[in-house]
Amino acid sequence: MTEHSKSYKVKVNQFEFSFTEEQVAAADIRQVTDEHFHLIYKYAGVNGHLLESSDQLNRQSWELDGERYDIEIKDELYLMLESMGFGKTTGKQIKEIKAPMPGLVLEISVTEEQEVAEGDKLLILVAMKMENSIQIHTQAKIKKIHVKVGQAVEKGHVLIELY
Repeated sequence: MTEHSKSYKVKVNQFEFSFTEEQVAAADIRQVTDEHFHLIYKYAGVNGHLLESSDQLNRQSWELDGERYDIEIKDELYLMLESMGFGKTTGKQIKEIKAPMPGLVLEISVTEEQEVAEGDKLLILVAMKMENSIQIHTQAKIKKIHVKVGQAVEKGHVLIELY
């Protein structure tokens, strides 16, 4: 029985690609320094330099062989949250954060009355042996936390209420 392979949707400038964890692991990538990498793809070498990185929002800017590429990486959880309306907000205010899947609350990173900004981690939910960091995609203030560490939740369970 094979385990489910994590997949990613990657937007490079205006183009979108999909990759699995296995495809990324199979790539011949060598880290030269903290910000310089070398990739061999289809028998051709490419030198990469990381220009900017925003871990919270999965955005990076790279220079590959003299050309700049702006990259946005979305994993399965991010895509699921986006499909549930937790992606980029369109003027409507989010009032609550619900569990995107059944799981176990491993960590709560915020407190009631705390101000949070786009990209801040709210909590970690363990589902199918994977830790999923639940982040907020807008600025808000925590009104009430409806769960405790170690609590099991079902899909759709209200985790956090916002002002």
